[in-house]
Amino acid sequence: MLLVLQAVVSYRSVPAILRLFHCHTSLSLTWQPHFTSVINWVLRLGLGLLNQVKPLDVPWLAIIDHSIDIGTKKVLVVLRVRLDRWSGALQRRDCECIGLQVSETVNGASICDALTPIFKQAGCPVGIIKDGDATLNKGVRLYQQQQTVPVENIEDISHVVANALKKQYQASEPYQAFVSWSSRVAKKLRQTTDAFLIPPKLRKKGRFMSIGHLANWGRKVSESLDQLRVEAGTRLAGILSGVEPHLPFIQTFAETAHGVSGLMQLLKNQGLNTETATGCQQIIDKLPNLALKTTLNSWLDKHQGIQRRLGVDALPVSSDVIESLFGSFKYIMNRNPQADMNRSVLLIPALCGSAHLNEARITTLLASTPHALLQAWEQENIPYTLRKKRQAIWPPKQPKAGEN
Repeated sequence: MLLVLQAVVSYRSVPAILRLFHCHTSLSLTWQPHFTSVINWVLRLGLGLLNQVKPLDVPWLAIIDHSIDIGTKKVLVVLRVRLDRWSGALQRRDCECIGLQVSETVNGASICDALTPIFKQAGCPVGIIKDGDATLNKGVRLYQQQQTVPVENIEDISHVVANALKKQYQASEPYQAFVSWSSRVAKKLRQTTDAFLIPPKLRKKGRFMSIGHLANWGRKVSESLDQLRVEAGTRLAGILSGVEPHLPFIQTFAETAHGVSGLMQLLKNQGLNTETATGCQQIIDKLPNLALKTTLNSWLDKHQGIQRRLGVDALPVSSDVIESLFGSFKYIMNRNPQADMNRSVLLIPALCGSAHLNEARITTLLASTPHALLQAWEQENIPYTLRKKRQAIWPPKQPKAGEN
């Protein structure tokens, strides 16, 4: 189980790894479990962790997000971070998964309905960190309206920056021209010995989350243009010849991307406090775009107020940890050709704080979570899976009499 949770290997890899230890080390592992047994153990552990969630007597923040893989079902994940134990960049070991909700219909009302029982079991957070998704915003707002005690709304700094950059650049002609030119350069370089110069590929979804990589590439090309022309010959010089009209934009673009990257790194590693707020303000003042500066100043003022109201030394303002959690979950599940949201989402609670799991705690959680509870949870929370729907249409072929 710990091979899956801490080494983050696939379920099918576990028996193979154990066989290698048995054959090539002094360990005598004469029995290796089937990978389906490993799956059931890990999912029972995840369900056991969810069932033992209790309220805390110290302030804590919730981090929420939803993810989709194949099909129409989405999973809403809620993490808990204790403010008295948080320091530095948030990692999975700092978090506890306190809620999962798998559903097909996702809107503000459904998110509010999901958060209500989760926070009833875990207690009410002092604040909720989330990205700028409209349905999450509405769901949190509806939940806040039901509470008698204020719950702070903390906006993830990465998405705030990405949305600000999108607003600034998406309709910009210089930006569109530069992206188009870099795409043509990539096509010409891809199958050549100069492929090391290929610009980074922009993501189709959330491209402004990683736009700094393209800006950094443009800056490096512009700074070493003369050297590249001399050392690489006429062919490469011809490919890069169209860069001159873009140089003024590249300089401003790279300056902006470098500035906001430094701001995010500061806040993600240290949180928001008086010292980091001063550092952020210095970075914002140097940015070349007025609209971007206005957006970031507004975010900074709002969240400094939240930090003072909560009375914490540093306020976490990033939801990157939940993105990392989704990444690990999908990495383990990516060998499944029909990886829709099914009972496998129970792996997610087990991936949080797995460094604190030891043999005694795992044994206790498995003893309190028999397989029957896992089956009951699946029947209640997973109405169907793609595999079951496929088998209903194309049932497995039954062998004829006398066939093996």
